Amino acid sequence: MKTKVWLSALAVVLLYACSSTPKPTVAPEATVVKKELTPELAEGKNLYEGSCGKCHQLYKPSSYNAEEWKPIVARMQKKARLSDEQGMKIYNYLTSGAE
Repeated sequence: MKTKVWLSALAVVLLYACSSTPKPTVAPEATVVKKELTPELAEGKNLYEGSCGKCHQLYKPSSYNAEEWKPIVARMQKKARLSDEQGMKIYNYLTSGAE
């Protein structure tokens, strides 16, 4: 009887020792690519920082997608008394992927 228990225990230990354990994978480092701002995007960034930053903390452009930025910019454009052209420049900057 003791022999069967020892053989069973040995079999379990061997199976456990031979099983492959997954090694933790390390994600490759993300490379940050800075996007070059065109003059229009630079103007949109300046308008965003100057006009919107006067009243409240600014969100990163990546905080929202293009569809989510659309009503935000439209609503805030009216409050900040910005022209449609200025609002479009801010929207283009926010949705360009540049930060």
